[in-house]
Amino acid sequence: MREDGKLDYLELPGGDLPATKAFYGKAFGWTFIDYGPEYASFDAGLNGGFDAQAEATRTPLPVLFARDLEAMQAKVEAAGGTIVKPVFAFPGGRRFHFRDPAGNELAVWSET
Repeated sequence: MREDGKLDYLELPGGDLPATKAFYGKAFGWTFIDYGPEYASFDAGLNGGFDAQAEATRTPLPVLFARDLEAMQAKVEAAGGTIVKPVFAFPGGRRFHFRDPAGNELAVWSET
């Protein structure tokens, strides 16, 4: 069961997506669900996805869950987080991105 504020998904840069999928499939037996030519999700004990269009930072993006996205955004801001991408829709829900005081970028998503 999904819980507020818990790590729920890990998004990784995909680069050459076919080559990335082939590597993880061959090395670890992972399978994928494609969401267009630039994104593929996986379930490897923790759900995640490879994004071929990941930003130039090329870093993993931990994604937390929230039942009430706007309330969680308010908590993040009140705690000192900086919103770097306001709430936006994506296939499967909505999310926002923030930076913590150490400069790490994370996202929070909701199904609604």
